[in-house]
Amino acid sequence: MTPQTPPDTAIYAIGDIHGRLDLLAAIHERIAADAARGPARSKLLVYLGDYVSRGRDCRGVVDRVREWLPPGFERIALKGNHEDILLNFLGGDLDAGRHWLNYGGLEALTHYGVAIPDREARDDASLAILRDRFGAALPQSHLDFFRSLAISHQAGDYYFVHGGVRPGVPLAGQTDHDRMWIRKAFLESDVDHGAVVVHGHSISAQPVIRGNRIGIDTGAYRSGVLTCLRLEGSKRRFLQT
Repeated sequence: MTPQTPPDTAIYAIGDIHGRLDLLAAIHERIAADAARGPARSKLLVYLGDYVSRGRDCRGVVDRVREWLPPGFERIALKGNHEDILLNFLGGDLDAGRHWLNYGGLEALTHYGVAIPDREARDDASLAILRDRFGAALPQSHLDFFRSLAISHQAGDYYFVHGGVRPGVPLAGQTDHDRMWIRKAFLESDVDHGAVVVHGHSISAQPVIRGNRIGIDTGAYRSGVLTCLRLEGSKRRFLQT
């Protein structure tokens, strides 16, 4: 049976952005132009997470995701593993901060104006100082945004999530950690998950289409290619920068 979106609904799912405000603005233009040509009465914009880390302007990306919503659109913003680890760091988990700084967190901190005396320091005292500075610099509206992010969203025969799902576990029984962080077990599985899983998190040069999943993280922060999957009825196509 061919997967379907809800009736008369066009869905635009955007992969991992990672601070590339320039690419996000470009894909928004393509989405707006495409939607203006389409007949669907209902339009849903789904972000798959990882707004921050790496890139050129994490703060600007968060502002744009929060504010950009054309007439006739609804928006679902999902939590990626980078937002998860950011919140854990702010909550006092210094090991999470240590991991995050090694994978793009330093760039995110600089985008929020946080002074970093020693970019190589990973001791607890240095991390605690950075955590406090980040907490003071982060706008309340951004903290509220990170805390409000959904873990998953289902629409018709599609299940949207950042990382993926644990094979063999019903969708309703998936853990938040797996839905944000899982890779190998999910990517290598060909089992039916109960819906086609649309995900980011795992970089590929081109979108990956399998019978049970569609991956759209094309490594925008380094490739310059941000991917949007457009779904309507039984049709699928891609918009890219």
